[in-house]
Amino acid sequence: MIPGLPMYLNILFIGTTLLSVFIFYKAASRSNTTLLLLFAWLGIQATVAYTGFYKITTGFPPRFALLAAPALLFIILLFVTGKGKKYLDGLDAKTLTLLHVVRIPVELCLYGLFLNKAVPEVMTFAGRNFDILAGITAPVIYYSGYVTNRIGKTGLVAWNIACLCLLFNIVITAVLSAPTSFQQFGFDQPNTAILYFPFVWLPCCVVPLVLLAHLACLRKLLIK
Repeated sequence: MIPGLPMYLNILFIGTTLLSVFIFYKAASRSNTTLLLLFAWLGIQATVAYTGFYKITTGFPPRFALLAAPALLFIILLFVTGKGKKYLDGLDAKTLTLLHVVRIPVELCLYGLFLNKAVPEVMTFAGRNFDILAGITAPVIYYSGYVTNRIGKTGLVAWNIACLCLLFNIVITAVLSAPTSFQQFGFDQPNTAILYFPFVWLPCCVVPLVLLAHLACLRKLLIK
């Protein structure tokens, strides 16, 4: 864990990650296989983080790439394989939309990390990160898109695309704020949080689940 960081931030983020897993588990029709894979992945990354592996920031590619790359590869496989497409078809779009509420506590955690000098201000809603808007609007979109059907397919597609842009914005900012040879932001206060447990779970699990939720919903809206 990050030395000197208030314990409540660790607890809040652990709870946020578990909430993300639980909501996705519900969207996957309470698939035990999905739950087992997610918990196994979280356990592996927590163990690796505890060894200090990710705190070594020299070399190329950076070690923290191993947090996100396997998850991104898995998402690609879901979209290009027959079994993967069948799995995507079984996901519940309504629940996937509600999953985005976890972006609210994520942003609160990031702001707390900024106050404790573990991430730069640019990664928070006080800087150039507006991802919290996706979390705030998610219940509204759920209700107006799937309960009352007021905004229709066009509105749902537009919201998912807009929120994907918000996600890409913070992901790019976070990568360019990390202490690597290609760092562009936060030189006085770099993004070191993702090198420690439990915040390694942000790039390895929470962000991929949020990304997958958007992509799966767009697939259902545009292809099916």
